[in-house]
Amino acid sequence: MRHAILITAYKDVESIVDLIETMGSYFNYYIHFDRKSRINFEKLADLPNVFITNELEVNWGGVNHFYVILGLIEEALKNEDNDFFHLITGEDFPIKTTQYILKLDRSKSFIKSSSFPFYNWDSSGGHDRYRRYHFYDFFNAKTKFGARLIYTLTLLQKIFQIKRKDFSVKKKFGGSTYWSLNREVLGYLLNQLDSNRLKKLRYTFCAEEFVFQTLLQDSPYKHTIVNDNLRFIDWTSKRGGDPAFLDETDFEKLRLSNAIFARKIRKIPNSPLLGLLKKHLKIESKISEYNT
Repeated sequence: MRHAILITAYKDVESIVDLIETMGSYFNYYIHFDRKSRINFEKLADLPNVFITNELEVNWGGVNHFYVILGLIEEALKNEDNDFFHLITGEDFPIKTTQYILKLDRSKSFIKSSSFPFYNWDSSGGHDRYRRYHFYDFFNAKTKFGARLIYTLTLLQKIFQIKRKDFSVKKKFGGSTYWSLNREVLGYLLNQLDSNRLKKLRYTFCAEEFVFQTLLQDSPYKHTIVNDNLRFIDWTSKRGGDPAFLDETDFEKLRLSNAIFARKIRKIPNSPLLGLLKKHLKIESKISEYNT
């Protein structure tokens, strides 16, 4: 049986090559590159166990990112050898050895969630993500024009009290996009997302941060869910982004963390942190092999 690594990316093929070479052929890799990035991923074509697609254009906040994740899940589930699945980005890197990751308890699934209202997100506690019509797939919120237009359209809906119909169960949960889930749980999630529900998710904001959490907390698998996504993410320092880009000053925290992936690391072009992590993983792998 294998683990599948699902990756959403839009740049820096070298970092993904580095990740695959570090993790090795024990994993199958399913990668979607944002179509508008027009990236050259020839270097990945000759690597073993790699599936690549670039079907959709992805804007930050848009529902297309959620559709991309569903597409990767569907493709990975076609291979019956895949029984555990990890969703990451192209800027993530493992901080635990292959042996450690493969020994994860496959009867459990790992995803971070908090019940709504979750005011760390916004003044609505997260409810406006599905109550309002959002147009991130049509306008780029990373530009001044796009951000202002989206803000204006959302404000007008608040002024005129325009609200959408609910997409699912009454109690909502939200959390990090990135998770490690077993095959049974992923199959259940896909079965729950019928055409009617998917239609209601159009024009939502960051659906990937609340749909899975909500469905799983209302599922027969609730007791198997661990409220930890096993990702090291720095949301506080704002170093170069939100979340922060990690660097060599974070190495000791990463080494001591129970997380299996770190998000996010910029190669630039040779990150000192990546060098430290790869050296650390080699040492830990040799220790693990010796002990077995």
